[in-house]
Amino acid sequence: MSLGRYAPLYPTHVPLNPLQKGAVALLSAAGALLRPARADLVAAVGETTGEWLLPSIRDRMRRDPLGAQILAERPRVTNATIELCRTMPPGSFGAAYARFMGDRRFQADERPPVRFVDDEELAYVMCRAREVHDFWHVLFDCHTNVFGELALKGLEFVQTGLPMTGLAVLGAQYRLPPADRELLQRHYLPWALRAGNRCEDLMSIYYERHFEEDLERVRQEHRIIPAPQPPQHLRFRGPQPPKPPRA
Repeated sequence: MSLGRYAPLYPTHVPLNPLQKGAVALLSAAGALLRPARADLVAAVGETTGEWLLPSIRDRMRRDPLGAQILAERPRVTNATIELCRTMPPGSFGAAYARFMGDRRFQADERPPVRFVDDEELAYVMCRAREVHDFWHVLFDCHTNVFGELALKGLEFVQTGLPMTGLAVLGAQYRLPPADRELLQRHYLPWALRAGNRCEDLMSIYYERHFEEDLERVRQEHRIIPAPQPPQHLRFRGPQPPKPPRA
């Protein structure tokens, strides 16, 4: 008899019972510690440790008119989204997003699919959080170096409470040299706490409707505080640990 559920609930679903899911969480966590650039392992940890929080995020979205509309319409962020944003006017949120992705040669389609969430709607919530991550980079002006990624993970933890975001910050910062860790703790993480509490619910923003709008206007509308520039005497230096993946 199979230990898993009887049938997948959505195309990428891998049904697991609690014992199997615990094993995936432990093995993926161990693998992610050894190879932090493995986005698939980090994604597996996020899904197997954070599934219990997804209903609260979903319910919060349901109470918001735009959040409810996102759940009903289920927009996806794909490479076609990037191409659309390339046509947006200069200075717009969409143009800034297209430039962000192009400068780094990022592909919107490269993120790992949701596999271990045992509810089709909650799987979309996890997928949405994963896909709008780069929108947050643009809106909060967070670099994709290790400091920018960790600061944004801290902000995500404030906003969502998902354990993997907090674990990423706790684990990765202690692989930094002491001066760099001081920079993160004194400047970036306090910003993440302040900005995460001040801005609107990031999961209930219909980003696709703002592509043509001026970037600064979008930031003001949603009470977004861009990330600070570190002071010159504390700018990071020396070899850096692998930055958290974009999962």
